[in-house]
Amino acid sequence: MNRRDTVRAQKAPQGRRNSLLAALPHAEYQRLLAGLEPVTLEFGEVLKEPGMQIRHVYFPIDCVVSLLTLVEGHKALQVGLVGNEGMVGMPLALGIHISSHRALVQVAGTAMRMKASAFRKEFLQNKPLQQAIYRYKHALTGQLSQSIACNRFHSLQARFARYLLMTADRARTREIRLTHEFLARMLGVRRPGVTRAAGDLEKRKLIQCGRGKIAILDRKRLSASSCACYRIIKRLYKRARTRMADSARTRKRGMRGASPA
Repeated sequence: MNRRDTVRAQKAPQGRRNSLLAALPHAEYQRLLAGLEPVTLEFGEVLKEPGMQIRHVYFPIDCVVSLLTLVEGHKALQVGLVGNEGMVGMPLALGIHISSHRALVQVAGTAMRMKASAFRKEFLQNKPLQQAIYRYKHALTGQLSQSIACNRFHSLQARFARYLLMTADRARTREIRLTHEFLARMLGVRRPGVTRAAGDLEKRKLIQCGRGKIAILDRKRLSASSCACYRIIKRLYKRARTRMADSARTRKRGMRGASPA
């Protein structure tokens, strides 16, 4: 096996841990794999800025990226989260090369990265990739609009619980490295409010707070303490994954039916 084949073999199983990449048929995935490279993303790293050209797309594996909206005279407000269910750089799929959000790494980890030009070229000729990304786009749009409504109408404690659950889902862990200061920035509130919300949930033994980290102790009760937005958003992504899986099964049946007797 030459060096190029070795690198491709190392990348293949890692990429399949991202739901969008996992939804692709083998041939389409192998073609896409040639332009993908594994990268390690650090906490606090900024991947995109509003108004800046998108140079790469990212398919998270075990990292989590926050999508932030900037408002003049105010701190940035989180409106979306991206983890292993999706990708960062969605505007490119729509032919738009300029970012509309700040993309900030919230949980450090790994991702598969692809140059914007290579992604756009592959996207235009890869129908399964188009279908998977359009379904993800529908769920992401639902998450963004639901998050905006949540930030406006729901209590801080309910939003705090939703935020923890959504982050844990995407990081695939029950222990998250987050400070109260960072949480306050993401939720658009003052730090004392986050400290009170965390203290109330900790007293009820739903979470445990340590130095720079929060562990979920009782996911079921924490979910009950969050607003309905968490469950609504979770259903959006579940439907998207189900449709991706249904499409994959349909393609496989079609290929078997087209095979010569």
